[in-house]
Amino acid sequence: MTPKLKAVLVGCGGISRTWLAALKDINDVTLVGLVDLREETARERAAQYALQDAMITTDLQTALDKTHPDIVFDCTVPTAHHEVTLTALARGCHVLGEKPLADTPAHAREMVQAAQAARKLYAVIQNRRYDPNIRRLKHFLESGILGRITTVNCDFYIGAHFGGFRDHMEHVLLVDMAIHTFDMARLLSGTDARAVYCHEWNPAGSWYDRDASAIAIFEMTNDVVYTYRGSWCSEGLNTTWECTWRIIGEKGTVTWDGAQDFRAQVVAKTGSFFSEWQDIEVPLYDDPLKVGGHAGVIREFVRCVQTGETPETICSDNINSLDMVFGAVESAETQTRFVMSDS
Repeated sequence: MTPKLKAVLVGCGGISRTWLAALKDINDVTLVGLVDLREETARERAAQYALQDAMITTDLQTALDKTHPDIVFDCTVPTAHHEVTLTALARGCHVLGEKPLADTPAHAREMVQAAQAARKLYAVIQNRRYDPNIRRLKHFLESGILGRITTVNCDFYIGAHFGGFRDHMEHVLLVDMAIHTFDMARLLSGTDARAVYCHEWNPAGSWYDRDASAIAIFEMTNDVVYTYRGSWCSEGLNTTWECTWRIIGEKGTVTWDGAQDFRAQVVAKTGSFFSEWQDIEVPLYDDPLKVGGHAGVIREFVRCVQTGETPETICSDNINSLDMVFGAVESAETQTRFVMSDS
């Protein structure tokens, strides 16, 4: 039998509940430590999830010294990811962390390099990749029935009354949410961004202090153009959290409402002003290893630690999604087209 992996979870705020709930059903991992700046918060989580035997501390280094874990799960705020990841990697731990990978481009690159130098896995939670509907759409696109993909459009409109820190964040939509959508666009199109022009603004009636709406045009590899329109202060007719999508290929188009509604048409006959189109089904697709949101990402990561495989959200790939965020922010601030290779 494969011995259980020991893990320490750092950051016991609200998002840790999702991780801890998932880990209850992953028998290959034993949580041996909980770390939080507020010891009472860590103790509260330990009590909620029957982790009375786990070490409780406010200091990651102490937890590593005392428990010698194989894995560190990083649920801290983005500004802490750099320190937590480098500390864990230096002690020979694999790391799975919350999005975004890092708070600055320089930190992101340093973290990727550190993981590669340590020969340890560092991956990022991109839980929306592990949605069965996204996998269904990706499988459909990979079938080639639409031909070569040329254009990807998506809309994200949610009236989110969070309260708290998000109401005061700079670039709140791009930094806190768009990483999910940009990562989905990369997954679905099989491309990476090369340049972007982004415009941000804060509409009248917004309850955010800073810009909460954005439109971005990305120039992707393979001559694909991807457009993003989004707002976190849009009241009425909200989209799903997964956006609405239109993906155009040389031979047809597919739309997805971010929930269960898929529609697709392909060219059946040309020669007239309008081509004749044929409605086609987007078939169901069952990929049991790529579903489950947070739980799916965590399961895959644990399996890769055990087998030596590479997780889909490995840092060296996920940094390309983060670069889209940083590029969009830079473009919005300078009001110019930003070329990724210049970052």
